[in-house]
This record gives sequence, structure tokens and C-alpha cells, in this order.
Amino acid sequence: MARVPMWVFLVSCLFLLTITKTSSSVEEDVKTTMISFLEKLSSSNGQQGVSVQTWNKGSDPCKDQWQGVVCDSRNLSVTRLFLDRFGFFGTLDVTMLCNSQPLAASLSILSISGNNLSGGVAPEISKCKQLTRLIVSGNKLSGNLPTSLAMLGNLKRLDLSSNEFSGEFPDLSSISGLNVLYAQNNHFNGSIPLFDFSNLYRFNVSFNNFSGRIPDVQGYFSQDSFLGNPELCGKPLTRNCSSQSIKDDNSEVSNPPKGASKDQILMYSGYAALGLVIILIVVYKLCTRKKGSTEGVNKVAASGDHGSGSIEKTSISNASSGNKSGTSRSELNSMASESGLVSQSLIVLTQPAEVNELRLEDLLRAPAELLGRGKYGSLYKVMLDSGKTVVVKRIKDLATSSLDFKRKMETLGRRKHPFVLSPLAFYSSRQEKLLVYEFQENGSLFKLLHGESRKGFDWSSRLAIASTISEGLAFMHQELRDEGIAHGNLKSSNILLSHTMEARISEYGVMAAAMDDQQSSSSFAASPHDPRNNALFKADVYGFGVILLELLTGKLVKSDGVDLTEWVKSVVREEWTGEVFDRCLIAEYASEERMVNLLQVAIKCVHRSPEARPSMNQVALMISTIKEEEEKSLIYEV
Repeated sequence: MARVPMWVFLVSCLFLLTITKTSSSVEEDVKTTMISFLEKLSSSNGQQGVSVQTWNKGSDPCKDQWQGVVCDSRNLSVTRLFLDRFGFFGTLDVTMLCNSQPLAASLSILSISGNNLSGGVAPEISKCKQLTRLIVSGNKLSGNLPTSLAMLGNLKRLDLSSNEFSGEFPDLSSISGLNVLYAQNNHFNGSIPLFDFSNLYRFNVSFNNFSGRIPDVQGYFSQDSFLGNPELCGKPLTRNCSSQSIKDDNSEVSNPPKGASKDQILMYSGYAALGLVIILIVVYKLCTRKKGSTEGVNKVAASGDHGSGSIEKTSISNASSGNKSGTSRSELNSMASESGLVSQSLIVLTQPAEVNELRLEDLLRAPAELLGRGKYGSLYKVMLDSGKTVVVKRIKDLATSSLDFKRKMETLGRRKHPFVLSPLAFYSSRQEKLLVYEFQENGSLFKLLHGESRKGFDWSSRLAIASTISEGLAFMHQELRDEGIAHGNLKSSNILLSHTMEARISEYGVMAAAMDDQQSSSSFAASPHDPRNNALFKADVYGFGVILLELLTGKLVKSDGVDLTEWVKSVVREEWTGEVFDRCLIAEYASEERMVNLLQVAIKCVHRSPEARPSMNQVALMISTIKEEEEKSLIYEV
């Protein structure tokens, strides 16, 4: 066998070393482009600004972990740039990035929000075809957006908010995977292009100069997404696009055009007569309804029991006997005196100026709107004379004495947590009880999960709400364990959402007394006479576990006779865990690992044995860990 010459062996080794060195580092062109890009970001008018120390020609963006740079698993190409809130005040030059062919072929995320950058988005952005997220919010970028944006077929999230962009918004309907679009607080004008709103989870074009009719959003987005555009009209805004034309039509009816035919005059007159008849019918119906309502109030007042303290004699009662969403008002001075409801019988637990001087007669006199009815009572939205809106929970036949109820409410009034709604005031009689809470304008978690808005309820928001509830509940359990006061009725309809969409636990402790008589469910079957009332606290843990399952699956607790907890357990037993999760979460590429971790917490909470369920402190710690992992990953998931 012939021997291989030594020089051939040496040349081969040298060649392999060269190949290895070249293939194990980022291309020089990419490195040079990125440094030039950074120089433009960090300088303005020749003045050098913020510098990023790790970005230099003597190092490698991937192996040396340049700040804000994320690479592929082999450290060969730059895939993501996260340069948010670096204090840059220079110019954004996407042309430079996207004209670098290797970088354009690998870059999937460009996030550079919260700086002070000028410039705009150049047409060359279309060359970065792998972009899935383009986030440039919170800068001073201006000019028109290029139509070439529509060529970014992989784009899923586009955030242009809080800049100075102007001109017409380009048609992006060809980007089928786009699911987040923020363009609020700019100067865009013209009409809003048509989008496939069923694919969008987030959409906001508020506070621009858009005009004309809003495209059909199919109920997916509220008026908040379109506010601040004075010339926009149509649903979901209250401004009707046809109002001007109706006005013009009315003027034509009043003043028929000169030379109009006799038939036209008769036709217009007929329309006017028909309109007058309809108005008279509506007025008659309103008068009849008002008369019937007054007679009903007088009838109830005449049959009142002096000692019962019955709230049936109030405007709240009137609301409950009327339409579910109707609003009623009645004067109750005489009725209050007949029933023994004096002003001192309402106990105020907090000090806001709007409720500090609140008296029961003021509460009963205010107009009330029925929000819903439950097993133990009704819920009303009440507008006070001060202008403050409150919610009143009216409870009948609660299995606890007035004295015990008073002690419990006063105890709850002293235990405050930002994620738990404390009662502002309460009233207690032998037969009925009233609780006054601050009104939460975004409704309940149940409505958000199972209503039309669920599609926009993303994973990060669901995890944040789960964390918020667990923190609030853990605090209340720790503070009130010695008093034996658990929530007693924890469910998604009792989780309310503030104006900032933060979760608030409502009605804490109100139904705990009733739980003593409601031990039929296996979820609550645990030592009802435990001296520390451990059964009720473990029941809260179970209820929280069910809420977690609702957040993860998007399904109702009971649907067509199928119990959610049993269904989830059966699917997990068959090792089909991925089938559990809400399709909306799967579609937004939420982290399956963290969803599975949260599912495991939920399954522990709904364990058949109450003793096997963790405490809320343990649950809160587990969810906090998951949330921390999610927040750490945001640099990769923006």
C-alpha cells in the first residue's frame, strides 16, 4: 500500500483548520454591518452617544455574547436583536441591516423600542424576509410606511406605536400569519385597510387621523382600538356613519325640491306620518311602563314588614323585578322609614370621600342596574349621587347571624391586599344583607374567558392573572386562617378585572358560612368540623385549580354534562396533554413547557383528597417560579 506524502497530510490539516475556524464564527460581513448599524443608532449629528461595550470587531457576536444579540443553536448566525431601552438617540437604518444578505437571511426578530430614534422604515425592510417580529415602538420615527412591508410573509407581530409615522397605512392583508398589530399614537391618515380580524389577537390604531368607516371587526375588538380618530365612524364606535346622510334626508323631507311631483310629496308625507306614529307608540309604552313600575313600588311598600329590614322596598328591588339589563329609580324616603332602615344601619368600612358619608337611604335611592343573579342573591351596579359607581351584592337567607356577619365584614375590612376587593360598606338584617364594592369596569374573568374577547386573551396575560390571584388568595389565607375565614365561593365569575385588566378577587368570605351546609361536592369533602376550618381553605385551593384549568383550556367548568377537571385528568392519563390547551394559546406559540408546568400545578390543586392539595402559599410560589421563567424568556419571545 502506497504511503501518503507528509506534505499532503499537513496541507489537509491546515485546510480543515481553516474550514473549522470559518464555520464556527459569524461572518465578517455580518459583524461589520452590525457595528455600523450600532454607530448610527448611538450617534446624532456627529455626536457620539450610547455605546455597547461588548460590540467590537475583535470579538464574535455569538460566542462572545454581544449584548442584545441572540444567535442560533450553533452560534453561526444572528437571529434576534433586542435593543430596547438602550437610550439610543441616533437614526434607525434598516437598509443597512437588510442589505447584508447573510444577516437578512437569518434575522427573525428586530426589537428596538423605548429609545429616542429618528428616521423611518425604509422599503428595503422587505429583504429581511425571515422577520417574525418588528418592534420599533416608543421612538421618534416618522414618514410613510413602505408598501413593501406586505412582502414580510412571516411577520407575526408589528408594533409601530408611539412614533410620528404619517400617511396612509399600507395594506397588510396578504400577511396571513400577522396576529399582533399596534399602530396607536401616530399620525396615520386615510382609511383603515381591511384585515382578517379573526387572525388578530391584538389590534390598536387609536389616536391617529384615520377617517371613514371602520371595517367589520366581527366583534373581535372594542372601541378602545379605534378611539382618538375624530373622522372614523361605524361599529364598534358609537359614531354612526349614516348620521349625516340621515340629516340630509330629513332636510329633503321637510323641504321637497322645487318641481317635485305630487307622488313624491305624498310619499314624503307618508314617511313623516309613519315616523310620528312610531314616536307616539314609543312614548305611550314608556309612560305605561313608568306607571306600572310606580304601582309596583307602592304595592311592595304597603305590604312591608317593619322588623325585617327587607330590601325589596328599594330601587335595587325594582331593578330585580324588571329587565335584566334595565335601570330603575324610585324615591324611598317613606319606604325606608316604614321598614326601619335608618341611615346609621349602613356600616362604612373605608374612607374614600365618595363613600365616607354614604347612608343606606342614599344607596337605596340611587338608580340600580341588575348585573346578574346567583344561588344566594343578586348583583347590582349603582350610580351614587357623588358620581361614583359601586356594585351592591344583595344576599338573602344566608346561614349566619347578623352579629357574626358584622364581625366577619369588619375583620375583612382590616385585612387589605391590592389583589382582593375589600367591601366599602355593608348592611345586615335578619333576612337580608348588602355588601358595597368598588365597581370594576372590565367585568369578570369568566366573561373574558368564555365571551367574544377570548381570542385576544394571550398566554402572558393569563399567567399574570393566575399569579395575581394566587398571591392575593395566599395572603388572605395566611391572615385569616386563625379566624377561619376562607373565600368559600372561588370561581372565575368572582374574579373581576380592573380598568388596567388586573385581576381582583371579589366576595372574599361572603359565602364561607354557607359552605358548612354545602358539603355534597367531592371537592369540598374534608373535615367540616376541623378547628382551623381547613376544609374551607382546601376548597379554595380546589376552586383556584379549576380557574387555572379554565385559563389553560378556555373551556367551561361544566359543558354538556362533562366536568372540566375529570376531562383534563382523563386526557393527561392518555398522555395527550397537548390536546388540553386552548387553541388560541397554541396559535400564538405560547411556551408549551410553561403551560405544562402550570397544568401540573392545577392538577395538584384539584386532587380528590383535600389533604393532598398544596397550600395557597405553596401554589403561589410555584406559579411565581413559572412567571419568572416566562419573564426571563421575554428577551427571546418578544
